[in-house]
Amino acid sequence: MAKINAIITGVAGYVPDYVLTNEELSHMVDTDDEWIMSRVGIKERRILTEEGLGTSYMARKAAKALLKKTDVDPDTIDALIVTTSTADYPFPSTASIVLGKLGLKNAHAFDLWAACCGFLYTLDQAAAMIESGRYKRIIVIGADKMSSVIDYRDRATCPLFGDGAGAVLIEGTEEEGLGLRDCHLRTDGKGLPFLHLKAGGSVSPASHFTVDHRLHYLYQEGRTVFRYAVTNMSDDCALIAQRNGLNKDNIQWVVPHQANMRIIEAVAKRLELPMEQVMVNIQHYGNTSAGTIPLALWEYEPRLRKGDNIIMTAFGAGFVHGANLYRWAYDGAK
Repeated sequence: MAKINAIITGVAGYVPDYVLTNEELSHMVDTDDEWIMSRVGIKERRILTEEGLGTSYMARKAAKALLKKTDVDPDTIDALIVTTSTADYPFPSTASIVLGKLGLKNAHAFDLWAACCGFLYTLDQAAAMIESGRYKRIIVIGADKMSSVIDYRDRATCPLFGDGAGAVLIEGTEEEGLGLRDCHLRTDGKGLPFLHLKAGGSVSPASHFTVDHRLHYLYQEGRTVFRYAVTNMSDDCALIAQRNGLNKDNIQWVVPHQANMRIIEAVAKRLELPMEQVMVNIQHYGNTSAGTIPLALWEYEPRLRKGDNIIMTAFGAGFVHGANLYRWAYDGAK
């Protein structure tokens, strides 16, 4: 039997309508457009403002657009995986809510938590499921409502994050050389003090104290996270390129996690690639955590060609990080 390769056969995305600009943020905290742009490169971000809507709403919107775009029968979907750090509820899974809203009758669903690196981890898991031959079609969704865990009194973190969701359809093919070709994922376990959401879990359940002390918001030690992200994302990309015989002449695209423009530029510099070959959407979406890489693929899809060598890389809380080599399977313009 020929080897089954796992390929992306479609990509879609969803971002909320509301645009939170740097100008508006300057009226909320002591910041301005020049300060934000010079440090992180974000001009605006999308925010889900409607009351009662969470991450599952955006994930469902992206998945519904994906099914329509690919013209796939929902009854042929075998699994749906959502990667997120901002689940609707501690339980049930966000994926189960999305599956129920979509009416998928023959699929199982689960969440995978790997912070901003979630899409890379989940793509690897979905690819392994497809390559096993037991599953034919899997929807992978990276989605986060980061505005739900951001303190809009904190000038160091509130300019960084936005809300959004990206979805891809993963299927199998016997055509050689396409799909996920290599993957390098690591967790070092050192990151807890530097990037976390302190309250709301089993260690520190919600209480008057945790609410009064604003412990349900994201905390980040920016300089430390920046240093680790630059080092690990750059090293991971270099490793993937080296062991697959790739260089600036045969890498078509890099898709970095959209956390900070300076990190993105450092990754490009390490691979000696011009910024024209780096997918960037941070300027108008900000950091959407697990949503950044699939949203970038959605935005750049028309420019992708069958056979393009793409390196994806990310870094997140934990610390988790990694990179993969993916060979694109279709002409995006079609």
